[in-house]
Amino acid sequence: MTHVHPSRIVGVLCVVFLGTIVAASRMNARGQAVPPAVTWRAALDQAGTWYGGADAVRIAANLVLYQRSSGGWPKNIDMAKSLTPTEMASIADEKDLNDSTIDNDSTHTQLRFLASVFNASTRAEFKASFDRGLDYLLRAQYPNGGWPQYFPLRTNYSRHITFNDNAMIGVMRVLRDVSVGREPFAFVDAAARAKAGAAVARGVSLIVKAQVRVNGKLTVWCAQHDEVTLAPAQGRAYEHPSQSGSESVGIVRFLMDGERPTPEIVAAIEGAVDWFRRSELRGLKLVDTPIPDPPHGRERVVVSDASAPPLWARFYEVATNRPIFSDRDGVIKYSLAEIGIERRTGYSWYGTWPLELLERDYPRWKKR
Repeated sequence: MTHVHPSRIVGVLCVVFLGTIVAASRMNARGQAVPPAVTWRAALDQAGTWYGGADAVRIAANLVLYQRSSGGWPKNIDMAKSLTPTEMASIADEKDLNDSTIDNDSTHTQLRFLASVFNASTRAEFKASFDRGLDYLLRAQYPNGGWPQYFPLRTNYSRHITFNDNAMIGVMRVLRDVSVGREPFAFVDAAARAKAGAAVARGVSLIVKAQVRVNGKLTVWCAQHDEVTLAPAQGRAYEHPSQSGSESVGIVRFLMDGERPTPEIVAAIEGAVDWFRRSELRGLKLVDTPIPDPPHGRERVVVSDASAPPLWARFYEVATNRPIFSDRDGVIKYSLAEIGIERRTGYSWYGTWPLELLERDYPRWKKR
């Protein structure tokens, strides 16, 4: 008797399912794939009635197909793209790849979308996919409360607790909404809500413990922290152990959104806000100039401008609080001009990330 791996059976069923519901809508009269009306990037920003329509159902079916056996999803794919039968078969064959991740808004955004489409369509296959994805996020959490970038775990820096690009915060926002039954998650049962709530509580505890202290003073967080010691940790070669002027904003906003903050959470917020204020860079302006040459068709320089709004660096050296920059060789520099054009123009080294937090969100939180 011939045995077929269960994931292959699931993949075949997904292809059949997808082909059944989207054959009429994804091909034109000449049998060509029709571009989707909505990209995956925009799929969570539609009017509520849209999620019960044919295009939303087709995209949700794509998510079922792309979902890995682990329960998570890979990154950097336009999952709203219309698929040919050949593409569907190829994706089905990738079910067992170990590339499920929370990086670049993966997995938690798929869960939000599936929940919205399930509410509008009540299709059981979308709830089943959602349930597998929710279980994936709960299993991926470290006992200490953090989340790695990839799960199953890899052997590189992705094992670190990952705040980079708001990965862990995106997960925790979904789980917090699930735990209180906030739309579109009102259908989630009490047991799953309780598990999500417990995961959020562990995550908040981890955030408070991982906050960087310098000379006993609370500051902010690194883009990634060691999964055992919680110390600031190295990411890619140009992402050094440091204090983040970007990712820390998302962390503070998440803490501010919580109900009944503990004294430890209040101290964490106040310490971070104080650091943002001390670390702003005045009199500087980032200027991009188009050029015909690769790699990104522009040059980027920092110029003096007394009227410019404050800037913050992406990374600050922990010991000195000086902005730091690097090429792919990992050598720390203290000026953007000192690194090559590929990294100089291909990464967000400066930004205004904390500005709205300081001017709007923090005052509102204090009043509340």
